Amino acid sequence: MKWIIACLAAAVLVLGGRTMAVERPPNVVLFLVDDLGWRDLGCYGSPSYQTPNIDRFAQSAVRFTDAYAACHVCSPTRASILTGKYPARLKLTDWLPGRKDFPFQRLLNAEIEPAVPSDEVTLAEVFRDHGYRTAHLGKWHLGEEPLGPTSQGFEMQVPRWNKGWPKAGYFAPFQMEGLVADDGSYLTDCLTDHAVDFIRANQQSPFFLYLAHFAVHDPIQGPKELVDQYEQAFDARVFDGPEYGLEGNPDDEVSLSRSELSELMSRPGWSGFRVLPRRTVKIKQRQDNPQFAAMVQSVDRSLGRLIGLLEELKIHDETIIVFFSDNGGMSAANFGNPRRRIPSDRLDKAFSTSNLPLRAGKGWLYEGGIRVPLIIRWTGDGRAGAVCPTPVISTDLYPTILEMAGLDPLPEQHQDGVSLVPLLRGEKRIDRQAIYWHFPHYSNHGMQSPGGAVRSGDFKLIEYFENGTHQLFNLRSDPGEKNDLSDTLPDKAAELKSMLKVWRTEVGAEMMEVNPQFVDP
Repeated sequence: MKWIIACLAAAVLVLGGRTMAVERPPNVVLFLVDDLGWRDLGCYGSPSYQTPNIDRFAQSAVRFTDAYAACHVCSPTRASILTGKYPARLKLTDWLPGRKDFPFQRLLNAEIEPAVPSDEVTLAEVFRDHGYRTAHLGKWHLGEEPLGPTSQGFEMQVPRWNKGWPKAGYFAPFQMEGLVADDGSYLTDCLTDHAVDFIRANQQSPFFLYLAHFAVHDPIQGPKELVDQYEQAFDARVFDGPEYGLEGNPDDEVSLSRSELSELMSRPGWSGFRVLPRRTVKIKQRQDNPQFAAMVQSVDRSLGRLIGLLEELKIHDETIIVFFSDNGGMSAANFGNPRRRIPSDRLDKAFSTSNLPLRAGKGWLYEGGIRVPLIIRWTGDGRAGAVCPTPVISTDLYPTILEMAGLDPLPEQHQDGVSLVPLLRGEKRIDRQAIYWHFPHYSNHGMQSPGGAVRSGDFKLIEYFENGTHQLFNLRSDPGEKNDLSDTLPDKAAELKSMLKVWRTEVGAEMMEVNPQFVDP
């Protein structure tokens, strides 16, 4: 109620014959990028992509090195952001509507909710109920109507399109209701135009803007002028290392070692781009895709425009900005249909980026699939130009944003989130033993078994559901997850596996059933 009164009151109070300024609640901009990998930004070490605006933004904010998405695909992570709950607790553990079952699967994909449940109190509903103007611009992918953004606390939605990809690509006409632009206009720019209009219209009142770009999700289509620049730059450059590597299924009865995977790359049976023998797939090893590079820079241009507008309107210091990605970069092609074959002249449309030195990418429980950029700017309270190595996860954004905005916590709602405010203010750790993942499904981006994971301190364990095998890594000394320590540290592996099992029970995680139609390929 206090915030509502503050929002509706005049800009000044007259008390005792003198004028006193009223402190208005802070604005919040949640800037979400789709499929942006951990190393796709200059400030995270990208050797190829130009992101000057984001890099400057990071110098005024706190940049997290060990931030995680709650899932390696989009819908579950987006649900975790808006609810503060793990996807497993929500029963929304795969992208919507989810991947169909295939005969090669030993297990059946777990059933999922078709949308964020309507009884969840979303972050947008909290802000709306405290007098904020709320807008959702861009990708929703959390349920079809009537369970779209306007039923979950957002007063404004552009476009009226709830699926997880741009209907007609990134160039107008977009064929999505609410987005009207000249033919050839670029989608990322058009969404930014709407964000600019929303901020200008609401500069006198507190607002919550959720700008959830479709970029850099496929189709991989960059603005032409930027694509041309990157094509020239990449043509003149010599890239180190191989263009692609192999990943297999570590849950197989006889799994392939790193040296064996490298040797197989030269064999005729492993040529081409498809699902390869022994359940292997190719993983991109270079950031050399000019179309994708241009998409990344278009996102950078978007953030730069918003920051410039906030400065112009003199509300920059009153605006919290959270920059995040919903999962790792797409370094493995989308094999939603395992029979798909990718022609050699379409590789830039199928493989977007490399996450090295992290392993694999979107669709995998390795770091390349779940570790993502997170940058938070909180003027006056948060540190500037700081780097935080503490592990954090997308469920933490809900309680963090509430506390930064001066709103009371809702612990029954954001059950799985921990406020990051102490870290933003300079403390070294938060009170949490571990963070968890649960993916009872087969991925579109590889032939690995379904599984779950836990990170506690420097250690991370991945457990696979077909044969119950597991891998253990020390991420502080081995962020690329090259050295499986499960045999050398069996007690630590057993400890983390037990923690994961207990957590699954606590959150009511859905498990998989045996596929009665299984056919060994």
